[in-house]
Amino acid sequence: MKSVITTVVASADAAGRFPSSSDLESVQGSIQRSAARLEAAEKLAGNLDAVAKEAYDACIKKYPYLNDPGQANSTETFKGKCLRDVKHYLRLVSYCLVVGGTGPLDEWGIAGQREVYRALNLPTAPYVEALSFARNRGCSDRDMSKQALVEYNALLDYAINSLS
Repeated sequence: MKSVITTVVASADAAGRFPSSSDLESVQGSIQRSAARLEAAEKLAGNLDAVAKEAYDACIKKYPYLNDPGQANSTETFKGKCLRDVKHYLRLVSYCLVVGGTGPLDEWGIAGQREVYRALNLPTAPYVEALSFARNRGCSDRDMSKQALVEYNALLDYAINSLS
Protein backbone atom coordinates (compact mmCIF):
# COMPACT_ATOMS: atom_id res chain seq x y z
CA MET A 1 0.00 0.00 0.00
CA LYS A 2 1.36 3.42 -0.91
CA SER A 3 1.98 6.07 1.70
CA VAL A 4 3.95 9.28 1.44
CA ILE A 5 7.01 7.56 2.84
CA THR A 6 6.88 4.52 0.54
CA THR A 7 6.18 6.76 -2.46
CA VAL A 8 9.18 9.00 -1.70
CA VAL A 9 11.52 6.07 -1.14
CA ALA A 10 10.32 4.22 -4.25
CA SER A 11 10.65 7.34 -6.39
CA ALA A 12 14.18 8.05 -5.20
CA ASP A 13 15.14 4.39 -5.60
CA ALA A 14 13.77 4.29 -9.16
CA ALA A 15 15.87 7.37 -9.97
CA GLY A 16 18.94 5.74 -8.42
CA ARG A 17 19.38 8.41 -5.76
CA PHE A 18 18.84 9.08 -2.10
CA PRO A 19 15.69 11.03 -1.15
CA SER A 20 16.27 14.76 -1.69
CA SER A 21 15.65 17.47 0.88
CA SER A 22 12.34 18.31 -0.82
CA ASP A 23 11.38 14.62 -0.63
CA LEU A 24 12.12 14.64 3.09
CA GLU A 25 10.17 17.89 3.55
CA SER A 26 7.18 16.18 1.94
CA VAL A 27 7.47 13.32 4.42
CA GLN A 28 7.87 15.74 7.32
CA GLY A 29 4.75 17.67 6.25
CA SER A 30 2.79 14.44 6.10
CA ILE A 31 3.95 13.49 9.59
CA GLN A 32 3.01 16.93 10.92
CA ARG A 33 -0.52 16.54 9.51
CA SER A 34 -0.90 12.99 10.84
CA ALA A 35 -2.78 14.02 14.01
CA ALA A 36 -5.38 15.85 11.90
CA ARG A 37 -5.70 12.89 9.52
CA LEU A 38 -6.15 10.46 12.41
CA GLU A 39 -8.77 12.72 13.97
CA ALA A 40 -10.68 12.79 10.66
CA ALA A 41 -10.38 9.00 10.29
CA GLU A 42 -11.67 8.47 13.83
CA LYS A 43 -14.64 10.82 13.34
CA LEU A 44 -15.52 9.24 10.00
CA ALA A 45 -15.24 5.70 11.37
CA GLY A 46 -17.47 6.60 14.31
CA ASN A 47 -20.10 8.07 12.02
CA LEU A 48 -19.67 6.01 8.84
CA ASP A 49 -23.15 4.52 8.68
CA ALA A 50 -24.90 7.86 9.19
CA VAL A 51 -22.68 9.76 6.73
CA ALA A 52 -23.08 7.04 4.09
CA LYS A 53 -26.87 6.92 4.52
CA GLU A 54 -27.20 10.70 4.27
CA ALA A 55 -24.95 10.73 1.19
CA TYR A 56 -26.91 7.89 -0.41
CA ASP A 57 -30.22 9.66 0.28
CA ALA A 58 -28.85 12.88 -1.24
CA CYS A 59 -27.92 11.13 -4.49
CA ILE A 60 -31.35 9.48 -4.72
CA LYS A 61 -32.97 12.88 -4.18
CA LYS A 62 -30.86 14.48 -6.93
CA TYR A 63 -31.39 11.59 -9.36
CA PRO A 64 -35.03 10.46 -8.97
CA TYR A 65 -34.72 8.20 -12.04
CA LEU A 66 -32.86 5.82 -9.70
CA ASN A 67 -36.29 4.87 -8.30
CA ASP A 68 -37.36 3.52 -11.71
CA PRO A 69 -37.62 -0.27 -12.15
CA GLY A 70 -34.22 -1.86 -12.56
CA GLN A 71 -32.38 1.16 -11.19
CA ALA A 72 -30.33 1.59 -7.99
CA ASN A 73 -33.22 2.43 -5.67
CA SER A 74 -35.87 0.14 -7.14
CA THR A 75 -35.43 -2.91 -4.89
CA GLU A 76 -34.08 -3.55 -1.42
CA THR A 77 -31.23 -5.58 -2.90
CA PHE A 78 -30.20 -2.75 -5.22
CA LYS A 79 -30.50 -0.21 -2.39
CA GLY A 80 -28.27 -2.32 -0.20
CA LYS A 81 -25.64 -2.68 -2.92
CA CYS A 82 -25.54 1.05 -3.65
CA LEU A 83 -25.31 1.96 0.01
CA ARG A 84 -22.55 -0.64 0.36
CA ASP A 85 -20.62 1.03 -2.47
CA VAL A 86 -20.93 4.48 -0.88
CA LYS A 87 -19.69 3.01 2.41
CA HIS A 88 -16.84 1.34 0.53
CA TYR A 89 -15.59 4.66 -0.84
CA LEU A 90 -15.90 6.34 2.56
CA ARG A 91 -14.06 3.46 4.21
CA LEU A 92 -11.26 3.81 1.66
CA VAL A 93 -11.08 7.54 2.44
CA SER A 94 -10.70 6.57 6.09
CA TYR A 95 -7.88 4.15 5.24
CA CYS A 96 -6.16 6.89 3.21
CA LEU A 97 -6.37 9.22 6.17
CA VAL A 98 -4.63 6.63 8.32
CA VAL A 99 -1.79 5.85 5.89
CA GLY A 100 -1.32 9.46 4.78
CA GLY A 101 -1.59 8.73 1.07
CA THR A 102 -4.00 7.77 -1.67
CA GLY A 103 -2.84 4.16 -1.89
CA PRO A 104 -6.05 2.49 -0.66
CA LEU A 105 -8.21 4.54 -3.03
CA ASP A 106 -5.81 3.97 -5.92
CA GLU A 107 -5.54 0.23 -5.36
CA TRP A 108 -9.03 -0.71 -4.18
CA GLY A 109 -11.34 2.06 -5.35
CA ILE A 110 -10.05 3.52 -8.59
CA ALA A 111 -8.08 0.85 -10.43
CA GLY A 112 -10.40 -0.67 -12.97
CA GLN A 113 -13.51 1.09 -11.66
CA ARG A 114 -14.36 2.84 -14.91
CA GLU A 115 -14.19 -0.43 -16.81
CA VAL A 116 -16.39 -2.16 -14.23
CA TYR A 117 -18.96 0.64 -14.25
CA ARG A 118 -19.00 0.71 -18.06
CA ALA A 119 -19.29 -3.07 -18.31
CA LEU A 120 -22.21 -3.10 -15.87
CA ASN A 121 -23.70 0.06 -17.39
CA LEU A 122 -23.59 1.83 -14.03
CA PRO A 123 -23.56 5.63 -13.97
CA THR A 124 -20.89 7.28 -11.84
CA ALA A 125 -22.80 10.56 -11.35
CA PRO A 126 -24.77 9.23 -8.34
CA TYR A 127 -21.52 8.20 -6.62
CA VAL A 128 -20.05 11.62 -7.37
CA GLU A 129 -23.15 13.22 -5.86
CA ALA A 130 -22.99 11.03 -2.75
CA LEU A 131 -19.32 11.81 -2.14
CA SER A 132 -19.88 15.50 -2.90
CA PHE A 133 -22.67 15.55 -0.33
CA ALA A 134 -20.39 13.91 2.23
CA ARG A 135 -17.75 16.51 1.44
CA ASN A 136 -20.07 19.51 1.62
CA ARG A 137 -21.80 18.21 4.74
CA GLY A 138 -18.64 18.49 6.84
CA CYS A 139 -18.37 21.37 9.26
CA SER A 140 -15.17 22.07 11.16
CA ASP A 141 -16.62 22.99 14.54
CA ARG A 142 -19.40 20.40 14.52
CA ASP A 143 -17.63 17.41 12.99
CA MET A 144 -13.87 17.84 13.34
CA SER A 145 -11.12 20.43 13.54
CA LYS A 146 -10.40 22.70 10.59
CA GLN A 147 -7.19 20.87 9.62
CA ALA A 148 -8.85 17.45 9.95
CA LEU A 149 -11.63 18.64 7.65
CA VAL A 150 -9.06 19.86 5.13
CA GLU A 151 -7.45 16.41 5.07
CA TYR A 152 -10.85 14.67 4.79
CA ASN A 153 -12.07 16.95 2.00
CA ALA A 154 -8.86 16.57 0.01
CA LEU A 155 -9.33 12.81 -0.14
CA LEU A 156 -13.02 13.11 -1.01
CA ASP A 157 -12.03 15.49 -3.83
CA TYR A 158 -9.53 12.90 -5.03
CA ALA A 159 -12.22 10.20 -5.08
CA ILE A 160 -14.75 12.52 -6.75
CA ASN A 161 -12.28 13.48 -9.46
CA SER A 162 -11.49 9.82 -10.13
CA LEU A 163 -15.19 9.11 -10.69
CA SER A 164 -15.86 12.21 -12.81
